[in-house]
Amino acid sequence: MTTLHAPIAYVKDTGDRPRYYANAHEKDTIVLDPVEMEITDMRGESTSLDVEGCILTRHRSEVADFSDPEQIELIHAAEITALLKQVTGCDEVVVTPRGILRFSEKTGQTGSSDNSHPARFAHVDVSAPTGAEFRARSAPQGRAIARSAQFNVWRAISGAPQDVPLALCDTRSVKGPELIRADAIFDPPGGAPEFSFEGYVVAHDTGHRWLWFSDMTPDEVIIFKTSESDPERAQCIPHVAFDNPLAPPDSPPRVSVEMRATCYWYALP
Repeated sequence: MTTLHAPIAYVKDTGDRPRYYANAHEKDTIVLDPVEMEITDMRGESTSLDVEGCILTRHRSEVADFSDPEQIELIHAAEITALLKQVTGCDEVVVTPRGILRFSEKTGQTGSSDNSHPARFAHVDVSAPTGAEFRARSAPQGRAIARSAQFNVWRAISGAPQDVPLALCDTRSVKGPELIRADAIFDPPGGAPEFSFEGYVVAHDTGHRWLWFSDMTPDEVIIFKTSESDPERAQCIPHVAFDNPLAPPDSPPRVSVEMRATCYWYALP
């Protein structure tokens, strides 16, 4: 396994409850506390959704344009459903029927669409209580649920190498106190009402083990866990965008698409 060193954008615990916005980042109240950390390239290595909290897997999509909401809803949502059933062995998948396109700053497109900034601070999308609430809200009706978990499916569609890849923190190295409850505020463009829910931002811990997957192609995805009902399995994986010190200056600027979904099991495997 090869490693690199790069700053991870942690968040300082000031004692106040942080809040951050999907678009209006000038209103964020988080205080960044970057720390240079070792990041291990896991390409070619075995990982597990229930141990480290993430995997890399091949997945070819028939979507021609990931910026087209109709293609995401009519084609990609079904692809993600099939992929997660295959990978997790779950019985049911509920997919959020929109993709989140994000652009590295070098594209000049950052902020050009809703929630299109790369995630420039370590975070988990949902807190444990929020994850449980969301999983209960979308659960299939009339069935007893033995287990549920939420996953993100992340694809770099711009080609390798990524100038701003995704770093993921091995859940086995997350102790818990470094997860700071925060308000994630969604401020859609066009004057739609704001809404919010609770997520986590992440303070530094010397024991954190950071991972990444180098040179991703559009026919690969990272699947990583954001919440889990079974306390014996990996619960959530902090993640953050970082500047890749190995990427040449002429590397293609990162464009990525992220899908979110909830898996349900009717019986424990």
